[in-house]
Parts: sequence; structure tokens; C-alpha cells
Amino acid sequence: MLIVIALLTGLLFGFGLLLSGMVNPAKVQGFLDIAGQWDPSLAFVMGGAIGVGLVFFTLAKKRDTTLATHEPMRLPGNNSLDRRLILGSVAFGAGWGIAGICPGPALVALGAGSLQVIAFVIAMLAGMALFSLLQRKH
Repeated sequence: MLIVIALLTGLLFGFGLLLSGMVNPAKVQGFLDIAGQWDPSLAFVMGGAIGVGLVFFTLAKKRDTTLATHEPMRLPGNNSLDRRLILGSVAFGAGWGIAGICPGPALVALGAGSLQVIAFVIAMLAGMALFSLLQRKH
């Protein structure tokens, strides 16, 4: 049953990304181009996602276990702004601005077979592997 829930959730997420145009790097770069042909549509997508997330995180805080597996609820507990979070955010934002795509939409866009997306996913996986390697050394 958990696999079915995961599949349906992933399909819904992917469909939302396709419907909103967020798998198109030009659309994302249009949002980031505030000095040129600015496209505000991504702000509405983000606002909708934040609204939905706010409702469900508020409900989740009131639960002790998850709905699907009845395992203990594990919500993020760290609210501090540290160097690692800030540097990671800057690196993520720079990569997003340069490529015009982020991890979720990249995985959805892989189905189109775009060389740009394939290169992005390979670079993303390499970055994740490098981070994992560096984490083990500390």
C-alpha cells in the first residue's frame, strides 16, 4: 500500500510541475530575470505550494504517527541559520539560476530526453556523491 501512495504522490507532484511549466528552464529563468522580461508565474506556484505545505505541516504537528505507515512523526526540528545552511542555499540558488532547473523538475523532465537536463541530473548526482563523501570524512 505504501508503494501505491508513493507512486500516486510522485505522479501528482510531477503532473503539477508539468502543468505549471516548472520543467521548462526558460520559464524559471524568466522568473529570475527581474531586470528584463520578468515572468511572475513561478511566484504563484511557490505561493500555492507554501499554502498547501503550511496546512499539512500544521496538521502533521498535531499527530504522533504518520498516516500511511503509523511510524513516529519526524518533522524538522532545527530552526537555526548556520553557515552550512546559508552556503548551501547560495549554491542551490546559483545552480538554479544558471541552469534554470532544480532537482524535482529535473527528474520529471528526464522523460523528455533533453541533453541539458541529463547533464544537470548527472552533475546533481555527482554533487550529492561528493557531499556524501565529504560528510563521511568529518
